[in-house]
Amino acid sequence: MTKPLLVVGCGGHAKSVVDVIESTGAWSIFGFIGLEHEVGTSVLGYPVLGDDSSLSTFRQFCDYAVVAVGQLPSSDIRQSLVKLLLLLGYELPSFVSSFAYVSSYATIGDGTVIMHGAIVNSAASIGRNCIINTRAVIDHDCTIGDFCHISTGVLLNGAVSIGSESFVGSGAMVREGLCLPSQVIIGASKRVMGWPLI
Repeated sequence: MTKPLLVVGCGGHAKSVVDVIESTGAWSIFGFIGLEHEVGTSVLGYPVLGDDSSLSTFRQFCDYAVVAVGQLPSSDIRQSLVKLLLLLGYELPSFVSSFAYVSSYATIGDGTVIMHGAIVNSAASIGRNCIINTRAVIDHDCTIGDFCHISTGVLLNGAVSIGSESFVGSGAMVREGLCLPSQVIIGASKRVMGWPLI
């Protein structure tokens, strides 16, 4: 039996999150929460039911929610939404696309979404409320802090550590064993061979 779920956010990232949710076969999307001017519209055929002020109303219908807002230039909006949802008693499960590979020896934090084609290898640890985007590769023994966005096609080699609230742009590559601090922004296609960047 599928479980009803609220999707918080109505932009392009939310559409990708819907694909992941539907691929699992475990959830029924109750509807979207968006901005005030989006209420009454629809996203991929699902209704936009209300804005942030409506979250308390819909709590009686849904125990679960997912934050489907992107993370650029910072994670501030995502963090504030997570704080509000937890305050209202929502649970924030993790979601793994049926087209991704996550090792049984990896750990995934609550609220994290693993997109299509992503690979998370053995002994990797991914924090809470992260985005591991399409075809990203998280190799063995990597550690990713909370509220990170690892973009499309990123390659994190073995034993890389990424601090919380960081953003790694599409196609970037980080050399094995590097430890990056919190709130780092790595540009698209950047090759990170040492830290700090020069």
